[in-house]
Amino acid sequence: MADYVENDSVLEPTEVSEPTEVSEPVVEYDDAAIEAEYRARKKAQAEYDFAQPYDPEALLEVRHLRKAFPIKKSLFGKVQQELIAVDDVSFKLYPGETLGIVGESGCGKTTMGRTILKLHPSNGGQIIFNGQDITNVKSSKMRELRRQMQIIFQDPYSSLPPRSTVGGILSEPVEVHKIVPAGERKDYVLDLMDKCGLRDYYYERYPHEFSGGQRQRICIARALSVNPKLVICDEPVSALDVSIQAQIINLLKDLQRNMGLTYLFISHDLSVVKYISDKIGVMYLGAMVEFGKKDDIFENPLHPYTRALFSAIPNPNPDIKMNRMVLTGDIPSPANPPKGCRFHTRCPYAKEICKHIPPEYKEYGDGHFAACHLLEEQEG
Repeated sequence: MADYVENDSVLEPTEVSEPTEVSEPVVEYDDAAIEAEYRARKKAQAEYDFAQPYDPEALLEVRHLRKAFPIKKSLFGKVQQELIAVDDVSFKLYPGETLGIVGESGCGKTTMGRTILKLHPSNGGQIIFNGQDITNVKSSKMRELRRQMQIIFQDPYSSLPPRSTVGGILSEPVEVHKIVPAGERKDYVLDLMDKCGLRDYYYERYPHEFSGGQRQRICIARALSVNPKLVICDEPVSALDVSIQAQIINLLKDLQRNMGLTYLFISHDLSVVKYISDKIGVMYLGAMVEFGKKDDIFENPLHPYTRALFSAIPNPNPDIKMNRMVLTGDIPSPANPPKGCRFHTRCPYAKEICKHIPPEYKEYGDGHFAACHLLEEQEG
């Protein structure tokens, strides 16, 4: 197996020891007692964190966020089984920063972003935006906050109304939120189109007349039309050609610099995330398994899952042999997650303790968090 370090913009493998079979003493685990103790500890930690004052410098603060979808109910409507899409996720995002969220498909990245925007109601935790707890804010109040929180969707083809012109699409939010007087609306929209690389004669055209990259520019312009502070980018370049991806990413960075935007950037492309992000969060099966500054994550990935993701990055140098860390098996169902560490069913380093006791999500350095029993052993 190999780990990877950055050297002249090329990820080169450095040899690390292979996992070896080590005989472990036989220990009997009481799974029911462990689960009860784990839930009690999580509840106590959440109650303590909820009582703490909000960070005055953070634009977005997420505390123990949870989102579950019911998949089976009793005759009287009681939930008997649920799919846990986001489980106990916490982080802070400061003005002007970009937080990249990575992970395999189905890990809960998009659901987390939509729950933060309250497009999905949360089942637990706190969402603090700009110093205000918006977790249980009513829809009438959320309309006022929509000006400050926007989203760019993944698919530019289905996220635009086909029967509206570009001018109509961009003018509607400006009109609804009364951004500028009616007489200045068209000039405002044309200026916004220019910032996003759209020609003024596109104003009267319809979405079907544009390419994927141009449609995504329209989606970006629509999100920015109300002057938001936070923009959640839900895989905004995954449906585009590689050459167009670079243009859109550079556009997002230019707009962030010129307009003081803060991004929550969701993607499965590590090279894109590395280029645009200041911090990175790695999600697996609904939970955050590692979080930290970009340089710390790429230079010193702590969690085995993060290392496996990095080993999948293609290397353009044909002289360097790629030593993949191949994960066996499929991702477990979030409707029936494994006991203990969620990753133990695919982890080459898993021990018996990993199958029964969930690892503690804790800090291993300056703002570098991870959840892994191996790290706890090394620290101890």
